[in-house]
Amino acid sequence: MLVAGCGTSQAARQALRHPHLDVVAIDVSTTAIEHTRRLVERHEITNLRVELGAIEDVARLGRSFDHIVCTGVLHHLDDPTAGLTALRSVLAPGGAVTLMVYAPYGRIGISLIQEYCRRLDISTDAADIADLVAALRELPDGHPLSRLLRTSPDFQHDDALADAILNPRDRAYAVPELLSLLDDAGLRFGRWERQAPYLPDCGSISETPHAERIARLPDADQYAAIELFRGTIERHTVIAFADDDHVSGHVPFDRPDRLVPIVIPTVIAVDDPDRLPDGAAAALLNRAHSFTDLVMFVDAAELEIFRSIDGVRTVAELGATAGGLVERLWRHDLVVVDATGTAPGAAG
Repeated sequence: MLVAGCGTSQAARQALRHPHLDVVAIDVSTTAIEHTRRLVERHEITNLRVELGAIEDVARLGRSFDHIVCTGVLHHLDDPTAGLTALRSVLAPGGAVTLMVYAPYGRIGISLIQEYCRRLDISTDAADIADLVAALRELPDGHPLSRLLRTSPDFQHDDALADAILNPRDRAYAVPELLSLLDDAGLRFGRWERQAPYLPDCGSISETPHAERIARLPDADQYAAIELFRGTIERHTVIAFADDDHVSGHVPFDRPDRLVPIVIPTVIAVDDPDRLPDGAAAALLNRAHSFTDLVMFVDAAELEIFRSIDGVRTVAELGATAGGLVERLWRHDLVVVDATGTAPGAAG
């Protein structure tokens, strides 16, 4: 794994979370590199190598990587396409890139305050930052930035707030722009890391007269339309593959004997009858979602199947009606699916 633009702790977390992986981390910040190296020593991390360097120069490592993680970095580069193209050049056959970039509509409040700061010539020195923090406390309740100040981890500390608002290189990508960026860098869209917010059959959009109309659109147009409908998506995280690679990212739900569903740890089932609509035995939700409308209601039979998912049995072994349910669970980000055919219960 390559963690490109690792910051102060991301690479250490990845290495500790995946002790079987050989993790390489790069960053242009000496502070970030030194902090990461201190974490390596403190936690005796043996599978992480840290290098000072720019994403654009990643080829100098002389290696290829099965998984490249680049989150919160590319949109700060002078030439994001060049940076992503460089990462594409070190992606191993069959490998994947996890990429996160800012989205424009959920960050409109940031754009307003960025322009405000430019007009006032606010700098990054301590006094200007302190004054900016004091001014932001007086924002009108209806200002688009008010919600982010209350809810986003990016704004809980003064230095993080200053980096978000005063970074001289900062751009955001709407869905069509992000897909064009991937294409320009020689990559192909695989899926959203959390896909339910972008799908017409998930959440409140599925209850509208437009759900079927959106579903008839090409996938890219579906995602773009739902981004506009939601209006508050702050960032996009996508999993992409090399455009000439055989890897599809497709889950073969037509082969239930080879698929093993695994419930995501942040998923809960709410079965309080006073909080459920008629006919529903439970509401399934992923607490990691930031959109509270992303709830999947299941009846008693479906709830029994859901509760029997153990990460060992295949979809076929869960029952004749399990296939459609597991696909819905997957689309709602409630399960992941081992499609390798090598899981304990998988045939072949």
